[in-house]
Amino acid sequence: MLQDDPAGVYRTMRRDHGSVVPVLLDGDVPAWLVLGYRELHQVTGDPVLFSRDSDLWSQWEDIPDDWPLLPMIGRKQPSILYTVGERHRERAAMLVHALEAVDPFELRGYAEKFADELIDGICPQGTADIIGEFAMLLPVRVLARLYGFSDEQGPALVTALNDMIDGRERALAGQAHLFTSMTELVAARGKAPAEDVASRMLADTSGFTDEEIVQDLMVMMAAGHQPTADWIGNSLHLMLTDNRFAASLFGGRNSVAEAMNEVLWEDTPTQNVAGRWASRDTQLGGRRIRAGDMLLLGLQGANSDPQVRTDGSALTGGNGAHFSFGHGEHRCPFPAQEIAEVIARTGIEVVLDRLPDIDLAVPAASLTRRPSPWLRGLSELPVTFTPTPALGGKLR
Repeated sequence: MLQDDPAGVYRTMRRDHGSVVPVLLDGDVPAWLVLGYRELHQVTGDPVLFSRDSDLWSQWEDIPDDWPLLPMIGRKQPSILYTVGERHRERAAMLVHALEAVDPFELRGYAEKFADELIDGICPQGTADIIGEFAMLLPVRVLARLYGFSDEQGPALVTALNDMIDGRERALAGQAHLFTSMTELVAARGKAPAEDVASRMLADTSGFTDEEIVQDLMVMMAAGHQPTADWIGNSLHLMLTDNRFAASLFGGRNSVAEAMNEVLWEDTPTQNVAGRWASRDTQLGGRRIRAGDMLLLGLQGANSDPQVRTDGSALTGGNGAHFSFGHGEHRCPFPAQEIAEVIARTGIEVVLDRLPDIDLAVPAASLTRRPSPWLRGLSELPVTFTPTPALGGKLR
């Protein structure tokens, strides 16, 4: 199973099919999964030949309206994900401007505040599920504050985002809730602007419609919350289970950044991305790609390409040449990457500061992953620690 052993699955795929693998999605819908580092670099670096315009897809006539992967492979969605050319560059500039204006000190302050509140809720117990009770709640609370939502709206947004991203029976309902929430936020900020991301996007003079801004906020929330939550969970999992980090787990904060970077190579939250569409017939990795074919970006497969990582057991030493944030015109904007990193690192540091003897409560082999074809995160991470009193807003 992909969730249980992605490295093994990718090795088998690469052995049997090479760097570009024919796959079938739900309903036996054909696509190509790009696993080679060089091939993925080629696909993401050529936005004309390998377009982000999903209207090019040759399979649309066979896709039912209730297809569970529609939220992640949309048609005619007026969001930045499916915009190409000059309009995409203008749109990316709007997003970068809105995110760059986030005050880094306020950002870290929000992350520390919400992280401490979440730890206050579990620290007297001595046991917790660090995924469900911490990692899955922190990013969206910070992002909701930055974007313009009230703190009370966070939990429902978490549920909707998880349903949408997991691609199961509640995917379309999750997408609908997120769309309604964003529409209401944009309408409110149109009448009463504030110091938040939504208001700055609405104030842009490039002529984007409210619907376009709603779609982009949905993209930013989905891309900013769940991968960041999984970055927190996967990093703590690595530090608690990997012998390479056993000696440094309690040795201070220096090991946090190293573990986070290692996760981006070995256990990246965003495993696969849909997608790119061939604008004409071409060759890739020895495969004949037809115009209208969809290519899935195998980010984790490329990160583990043996031609790039000849010694998978060696620490990467801060090497940032992974694909975890994408590449090319449609890569994650740098300010968004910085925001995610601040939230994740702050969250992990608060956990280690507040629960200094944290340890796994179950055998590592019993831990399971969520059933998502796109993201890789733990279903739960049960831990034990010495109970401590809540801070209740006091300084640590």
